[in-house]
Order: sequence, then C-alpha cells, then structure tokens
Amino acid sequence: MNDCRIGLGDNCYCKAQTNGTAASQSKSAVLLLAHGSPDNADEIPAFLSSITGGRPLPPHVIEEVRHRYSLIGFSPLTCWTRLQAAHLSRLLKLPVYIGMRNWKPFVSETVQQIAAEGRERVVAICLAPQNSRTSVGLYRRAVTGEAEPPFALDFVESWHDHPLLAQAFAQKLRDGWKKACAESGTKVPIIFTAHSVPERTISEGDPYKAQSHETAELVANEAGLSPNDWTFAFQSQGMSGGAWIGPTVEEAILGLKEKGHIGVFIQPIGFLCDHVEVLYDVDIAFREFANKEGMKLWRAGSLNDSLLLTEALADIARGRM
Repeated sequence: MNDCRIGLGDNCYCKAQTNGTAASQSKSAVLLLAHGSPDNADEIPAFLSSITGGRPLPPHVIEEVRHRYSLIGFSPLTCWTRLQAAHLSRLLKLPVYIGMRNWKPFVSETVQQIAAEGRERVVAICLAPQNSRTSVGLYRRAVTGEAEPPFALDFVESWHDHPLLAQAFAQKLRDGWKKACAESGTKVPIIFTAHSVPERTISEGDPYKAQSHETAELVANEAGLSPNDWTFAFQSQGMSGGAWIGPTVEEAILGLKEKGHIGVFIQPIGFLCDHVEVLYDVDIAFREFANKEGMKLWRAGSLNDSLLLTEALADIARGRM
C-alpha cells in the first residue's frame, strides 16, 4: 500500500516532491532522514528485521507490534515526512529528498537517486533533533555506507536547541494545554517526553539525554512555564531487554498522582510527527494507564506540517549552504 492518509487533495504527498525547473536543475539538495514505518501490518516482520539487522525476534514481540499497529490503523510517518519535504522544497526552491533508515524509501536507494540526478552538495538533516548514536549515528552510517557518498555531504549532527524548533513545540503546547486546563478546571502538569535509549548508551558519553532535557527546557521557557509546571520522562522503552533510561511516563504519572493531580498533559519533544510512538504509546497506552489511576490525559498536537518546523529546517539548510 502506498497511499497517503493524512489528508485529501493537495495535502496528500505520496510521491517525491520537487519544485519546478529551478529546483530540479540545482546542484545542491537537502536530504531529510527518518526512521521509517511499514505501510501495513503484513510488512511488520520485514520492518522489524530491518531494525534488528536480521536478528530474529521472539514471535510474541512481532505480534505485539502488529497489535499496536492494528489499533492505530496506519502510521502516517512517511506521509508526514513527504509533506515536510514538499513544504521545505517550496521554501528553499531546492530539491528535497527523503530517506528512511528502516523502510521504504530506504536511505541507500535515495542516495543512489541523488547521485543519479547529478546533485553535487547535500545537506542531510535527521528528523530526530537530539543526537544519539542509536539514531543519528545510524542515519549517518546509512548515508555514507561503506564509502563516502558520490557528493559533498554536510551532515547535521543535532539541532535540538534551534530557537524555531522550540517555538514550534511551544505553539502546539500552548494551544493544547490551555484547553486541557479549561476542561480540568485547574492547572494540569506537563510531562515532556522523548524516546528512551539503553542506559549503556548514555554511560558511554552519548549526549542524547542531556540534549532531550535541554529541548524541554527551551520549550518550557518559550511557553512561559515555571519549573513547577512540568517534568520530564522517557517513553517507549525497548522490549528486547536490558536497562533503558527513565523515568518512564508511567512513573511520572504516578508521581504526579501522589502530589494530588487529577490529570496530565503530555508533549513528546523527541518526535516531529504522528506515528506509532505517539498514536499508540501516548494516545492509547498512556491514556489507558492514566485512566486506571483515575486521571485524565491530554496530549499536545504533533508538529506534523508546522510552518515553524519548516522554517527551522530551512534555516538549518541555509546555514550549511
């Protein structure tokens, strides 16, 4: 299945987007890198195999992932990424490509396309603003492969502290939080979240944990929050065993319940669009957990096709050009 279900008409972007003759003739380009997501449940085993590098997973893990995707119906990650690329291409008047590390269009295929179309200089931006070797490091490896790519590559290591990124998140936060507080009749505490990583990654000097907290602090400051308004948790810990960094979202919810709060407001600041870690982990799993604890849960809207997000990406690309 290769259809885009995030909108209708001009909001559906399922084909590669470039902008006119000037963009198509440019020797420079931008490459947006994302995790990738299967188009349907039948592709999940192959998708998971790509993530693990072919290492087999227990059947119950595969079935659990399949179950989660079945509950959300469809992960729009690739569609949102194509739409973000289209907006960025129009703003920059440059070709913008997308490459997925774990699904189609695979990064290696996109690199071949970029070379075949004669691009000589490429700025690569990961749609994961905080730098970790478990994410950004693997994206770089996917782009470079066994040898350097056949074009000049400027790889953006991180952009977690970009002012426009903080503004984009703060805009979504203010919109949703105001509504949550009105519905609750009281000030609802905020939990900022980012994807967890193995503890050994951080103990070996990875900057991801510190950068995730820094992004949250910048968003909180931009939104005018006080330190008592928010806390931080890591979500989506792996199912493959080993210690992962926390606190977990469940632990954060319980901690806020102990303080007498009757609801929580979650804003993921490690993800730029809706996908399974948002649509299932937050909207279904964490909401069910909160409900069982007698609490209500709200979430900030994802950035998705945010104009401020596009402007942030454009500013980064221009700075490297």
